Amino acid sequence: MSSIVVVFPKKETAASIRNLLVRGGIDISGICTTGAQALQYADNFGEGIMICGYKMQDMLYSELRECLPESFEMLLIASPDKWSQDLVKGVIGLPTPVKGYDLLNTLQMMLQTMQRRRRKRREAARNRDPGQRALIGQAKALLMERNHMTEEEAHRYLQKCSMDSGTNMLETAQMVLTIMSE
Repeated sequence: MSSIVVVFPKKETAASIRNLLVRGGIDISGICTTGAQALQYADNFGEGIMICGYKMQDMLYSELRECLPESFEMLLIASPDKWSQDLVKGVIGLPTPVKGYDLLNTLQMMLQTMQRRRRKRREAARNRDPGQRALIGQAKALLMERNHMTEEEAHRYLQKCSMDSGTNMLETAQMVLTIMSE
C-alpha cells in the first residue's frame, strides 16, 4: 500500500501542505515534525512518498532518506541553494516558494511512476518459471517449519523483506534459504 507522509519541523507548515494536497484530491497518510515519526510511518507502509523540508527537528532530509526503505521516494521542498549541487538518490526537489500546481503535478508524476513500477513487479511475479516458483515455495516451507508461520504469514514475510531490502521476491527467497540453511 502506498502512503504519502508530510514531514516539516513546524506542524502548521505540514498541515497547510496536507490541506493543499487533500483539496487537490490526494490522500495523505499523516503529518509529522520529526524524522523519527516519519520512519515509524514508513515501517507501517510498504511504499510511499515522504514530502519534507531540508531540516526536520531531529535530522536533515539526507539522513531521513538514508534510513528509508528503497521503496520510498522523497519530495524535498527547500530553497534551491540547499540542494542545487547534489540531490541524494531517490529525492526530487521543488524550490521554495512552491506553487500549489507545481506541487500537485510533481506528486502526481511520482505516484504514476510508483504505480508503473508496481505493475511491472506484479507482471514479473506472474511470469515466473516453475523453478523460481519452487524456490519461493521452499523458502516459505522453511519459514513455516522453523518459525511456525502459516503459508500466508510466510508469504507476507517474504514480501516485506523484499520491499525493505529493495530486492525482488526471488532474491529474497534465495537469501532466506541461504541464511536459514546455515
